[in-house]
Amino acid sequence: MEYMQYENIWITKSIYEDAETKYYENLAKASVTPLAGEVAKARQLLIESRDSFKDAPVSETHSTDHGAIKFFEKKAVEFEKTINAIVESIKQLELRLSKVEKSATCAAPAQAAKAAPVKADDDDDVDLFGSESEEENEAAAKLREERLAAYNAKKSKKPALIAKSNVILDVKPWDDETDMKQLEKEVRKISSDGLLWGAAKLVPLAYGIHKLQISCVVEDEKISIDWLQDEITAIEDYVQSVDIAAFNKI
Repeated sequence: MEYMQYENIWITKSIYEDAETKYYENLAKASVTPLAGEVAKARQLLIESRDSFKDAPVSETHSTDHGAIKFFEKKAVEFEKTINAIVESIKQLELRLSKVEKSATCAAPAQAAKAAPVKADDDDDVDLFGSESEEENEAAAKLREERLAAYNAKKSKKPALIAKSNVILDVKPWDDETDMKQLEKEVRKISSDGLLWGAAKLVPLAYGIHKLQISCVVEDEKISIDWLQDEITAIEDYVQSVDIAAFNKI
């Protein structure tokens, strides 16, 4: 008993469980009773409405249907009138189209007659270089050869176009102690047929060093840009490198 006094034991648990069960059963019965009553009322209303519909006169039950029939009959008449108007418009358009086609058919032969080219008579055909006799054929052939020779001679006198290019070169020295005037003189000493030197100027680089920027015009068939660069680079006492700054066809 001393040990059991420290334990929590619910001796009357079954009594409380029975009471809880009865409580929820009573709640369920109370909720079912009003629902059954509402169902019974609804059923009674349906029966009364059915009986009242049976006792109503025929004119009242069918008044709504009669009104709907009248409405649809009116709409059908209006629709028929619209269809008839459309059919009449189509007939008018077909009549106008047939008139236009007839007028176009009548006008086509007249226009074709105006546009038809006038056929020349066979006697008017003239062959400038043809002839019935051998002498006339030889004269025509000789005339053609003379005209062809004159055309070739005239064409040969025209000067042929010479393809040229305008090139700007950047010539860089070794250092700031290089004599740039002498460098320009050495570059201009390079001469060849088809090479023409132009203006030159000094362009600053860095640390007091300037580069020589010089322009020239070359004939593409006579002067190669690679050859020109090699010739300038060969001036080893003054020139470190050569670059192409601009290249334009003339």
